[in-house]
Amino acid sequence: MTSTATSTQIKDAEDSMTWLHIGAGSFHRAHQAVYLNALRESGADRRWQLALANIRADMRPLLDALARQHGRYTLETVTPQGERSYQTINAIGRIIPWDEHLAQLIAVGAEERTRIISFTVTEGGYYLDHHHKLDTTNIDLADDLRCALDGSGRPRTIYGAIAAILQARRAAYPQAGLTLLNCDNLRHNGERFRDGLLQFLALRGETQLADWVERCTTSPNAMVDRITPRPTPAVAERVKAVIGMDDPCALMGESFIQWVIEDDFKAGRPRLERAGVEMVESVLPYEEAKIRILNASHSCIAWAGTLAGLQYIHEGTQRDDIRQMAYDYVTQDVIPCLTPSPLDLAAYRDTTLARFGNPAIQDTNQRVAADGYSKIPGFIRPTLQESLEAGRVPRATAMLPALFFVFLQRWNDGGLPYEYQDGIFDPAAARAMLSAADPVRAFCDDAVLWGEQAGDGRLLALVREGVDHVRQWLAGGNK
Repeated sequence: MTSTATSTQIKDAEDSMTWLHIGAGSFHRAHQAVYLNALRESGADRRWQLALANIRADMRPLLDALARQHGRYTLETVTPQGERSYQTINAIGRIIPWDEHLAQLIAVGAEERTRIISFTVTEGGYYLDHHHKLDTTNIDLADDLRCALDGSGRPRTIYGAIAAILQARRAAYPQAGLTLLNCDNLRHNGERFRDGLLQFLALRGETQLADWVERCTTSPNAMVDRITPRPTPAVAERVKAVIGMDDPCALMGESFIQWVIEDDFKAGRPRLERAGVEMVESVLPYEEAKIRILNASHSCIAWAGTLAGLQYIHEGTQRDDIRQMAYDYVTQDVIPCLTPSPLDLAAYRDTTLARFGNPAIQDTNQRVAADGYSKIPGFIRPTLQESLEAGRVPRATAMLPALFFVFLQRWNDGGLPYEYQDGIFDPAAARAMLSAADPVRAFCDDAVLWGEQAGDGRLLALVREGVDHVRQWLAGGNK
């Protein structure tokens, strides 16, 4: 028995391939790592080892804690009915320590056995404007455009880190294929990342590396879904009560989980379908439903809940007035835009609202309200634009940017109960917009938010009407 187990372990190590993930936040550990853990535990595919790294130093304490636990941690999941379960996740085989040059990350990414590099850096971490072009005015991106790729630089963006990895990989293994898998809530996320990366290389004059990227890599589109709040002390206490020891890496997520991936892997992949991943030819209908119904509604409830003085998403969802805003937005505007669809969109709406109403998740408005300057153009603007083009008047959708506008006014007045976080937010420009003679018009003229719709009179009329409704709603008893 012992000899057989040892031989199997040796063979697994010799045959193993690496899946490198960049982004050590809660979502990866409650989503991608869970699928790979299920695959390993089932015995269906044990060839792949998950390695975890981070671009920035903020996750260094977590990486250190995970390293002390050999990559193991406890995941608590909660159903909408409040039923809790606990699982030990053992999928992460390598923890890559952070260093300012990302030397160890680059070395692992360049290894021949690394066949997949995935990443979660939030929507704002791609620095794309409304034309899907890189925003080179961003300080981090501008620095990375000048950053050396030979290991002596200090990359701080996904483009800088991946470019340095690919440079080293091309030099060491010029024929070794690689899949670059985006796991963020970004429409056409694989295509958008790939376009951004190629723009980044073009701006640097890296013609040969760009040609190699075109030949030797793929970037599938993917859709991911699981609500994963920031870990709280209460989660740690419940986990300790169950497992009998402290787990500083414990986290919690809802019971619902989904992952849909375009089956376009360059150098092999795990048998992900054995773990419940939906491998498809096109992710488009799934991502449109998720982005417009789930993500946009989530933001709607977070902005409205904040304005109403609430702390958590479930509190807003359980209130008839706030829930109705999200329901009307989906029912009146999104479903007509997305029909026909392979999904039952009404059922998806109802499931989404049930998930948001789960009081056990304790998801904060602060987390979900973040990154509005990415969410308006990414999640909300398409429904407005398509509805107008179809001759419909999307009043329910216009309530979402109206909520965000009043939310920004509250921020400008110092009235938010938390710090607003936004990856592409320009506070000075926002304050100038809010102090304009007609701030609603200035808001609707903002090309960062509205792209080609900026300055559209129909948009202005809808948002102005929506702002009036939000103010009436607040005057009716919400503050």
